[in-house]
Amino acid sequence: MLSRPKNLTGVFPFVGTGFERPVPLDASLSYRVPPDRRAQAIYLRAGNSADALACLTITRDGAVMRLFPVGAKAAIHVPLAVLEDLEPDATLGVLVSAPAGAEGHIVLDLGLMEI
Repeated sequence: MLSRPKNLTGVFPFVGTGFERPVPLDASLSYRVPPDRRAQAIYLRAGNSADALACLTITRDGAVMRLFPVGAKAAIHVPLAVLEDLEPDATLGVLVSAPAGAEGHIVLDLGLMEI
């Protein structure tokens, strides 16, 4: 079976609710692994236009999987060296947290590989 790349991408506005209360970045940023495949997150690129730190939280079936802090008015590229298999039917989500009231946009490119 050939591997297939998948991406969660876009530019999304956010308003911070505090670092203790991450919220979904956007409803479109949900990915379900097909029932006949596994998947791996292989990289994350993100930019933050806000004047404050933002933190992206990647969840697997509702539980925290990875945290990616993105500095104020900064960008990151993280090639993931430790790859975890996501089992069939697992669901990934993307949450954002920032200081209460902080406003900005997240530019996101989350690269996945179905195997």
